[in-house]
Amino acid sequence: MVNRLLRSDLISTQELSTGAMDPSRPKPILPPAPARGAAPTAARLSVPVKAAFKPGQRVRARNMNPEGHTRLPRYARGRLGAVVRDNGVFALQDTDTNGRSTGGKPQHVYTVRFAARELWGDRASARDSVYVDLWEDYLERG
Repeated sequence: MVNRLLRSDLISTQELSTGAMDPSRPKPILPPAPARGAAPTAARLSVPVKAAFKPGQRVRARNMNPEGHTRLPRYARGRLGAVVRDNGVFALQDTDTNGRSTGGKPQHVYTVRFAARELWGDRASARDSVYVDLWEDYLERG
């Protein structure tokens, strides 16, 4: 986090070492807060990327173990599900390392329904499901 703050010039090394604000530096301009009750939004991209999957299609979450952070929950890896919705094109956030964007890799994000029993076995209710929003790179044909 400290490296991100220094790289983005939100703090200086002097401010970091002293713990005091440098009064000669301009105050950072923060983005406006979202409207009360509004859901947070990610930046949907307006780029033409062909979708690999469509609603109703069976998919399997890839069984992957990347070194860094991923937004693919471990409990869903290797499990079968069905695409419920194509949410549009977004930048794959896993390509942002330590606050340094490495290109984003625009791709479709899908809402995938997993039966609870697929995730947790016969002890789970047959009536329950889990919905997970997953980038295309996390999925393969089921």
